[in-house]
Amino acid sequence: MDSFDIIIVGGGIAGANLGAELAAHRRVLIVEAERHCGMHATGRSAAFWLGSYGGPAVAPLTLASRRFLAPFLRQRGALHIARDVSRLPEVDGGILLGRSALEDRVPGTRPDWACALFEESCADIDVAALHADCLARFRQWGGTVRTDASLVAAERQGNGWKIRLSDGGEVEAGVVVNAAGAWADAVAIGCGVRAIGIQPKRRTMVQLRVGQTGLKDLPLVIDAAESFYFKGEGDNIVWLSPHDEIDSDPCDAAPEEIDVAVAIHRFEQAVDWPIEAVERRWAGLRSFSRDRVPVYGFDPSADGFFWCAGQGGFGIQTAPAAAKLAASLLLGEALLEIVGHIDPELFSPGRFSR
Repeated sequence: MDSFDIIIVGGGIAGANLGAELAAHRRVLIVEAERHCGMHATGRSAAFWLGSYGGPAVAPLTLASRRFLAPFLRQRGALHIARDVSRLPEVDGGILLGRSALEDRVPGTRPDWACALFEESCADIDVAALHADCLARFRQWGGTVRTDASLVAAERQGNGWKIRLSDGGEVEAGVVVNAAGAWADAVAIGCGVRAIGIQPKRRTMVQLRVGQTGLKDLPLVIDAAESFYFKGEGDNIVWLSPHDEIDSDPCDAAPEEIDVAVAIHRFEQAVDWPIEAVERRWAGLRSFSRDRVPVYGFDPSADGFFWCAGQGGFGIQTAPAAAKLAASLLLGEALLEIVGHIDPELFSPGRFSR
């Protein structure tokens, strides 16, 4: 039976980043249920780095991650648009734009959209390249990846875990890291650990070809009321979401026709660009804890069980700093300077048992 110091369940962006931080210090195995790592939330994200996204607990992780994400970023900028200036968010360094300036940035904006706030720092994230880089660094440090192998059950024995996998194999590890995204609660239950209420929510994306050109460098356009967002992906191509969060079981998510229709309706209320074709549609699951703050830390009632879950829609933009924070907690070391100002208690799974 193969033996490791740490087994990470889930090879998406959270597990891969954490693995890259740990592999130089411990023998680490990543197990992934699918044929390839990152096939669900990570592989379906229209990810962008947006400093104002996620709330006050998440923002320090987002800001600390930017320097590590720099090679994978493409500057875009974001426009929060509103029908009334009172609906615009408060964003440090945001630039208030009136109707005329909004029309200059997004020609064809419907007349009732009166104003916008421009957030210059917003950037696209090359998720595929970032994820591949994490896995490459993990392997370079001696980490092992095992695909087509989900955790079936695990039992605490002595100072470690005996783990049974779906491919028929068994492994031993001192620590189980639960980085299973939408399946995080199911993994906990499989280990005999109490679920903490990680809820997957479906997010729909649509690729449209429209009768408007010059869109490739369009800013990310976000309704201040959070009912849609879209961004240019080609000269006359946009990616659009209705900003939905629909409760779901853990699954291979697929878009519902009603959600696609809602997205298109909201888009047509925002701009007058004719829709020529719906070229693609897809959906992914974003998983939230009960208080919408990620969970990083050892379970207070289960020795050697570490949570790395509940990253919601901000898991990719926070992944580098979150992995450094989680690695320090897991190894029992002082926080690295880059995350030393962040209070790890904010993310402790123990907050759900108080």
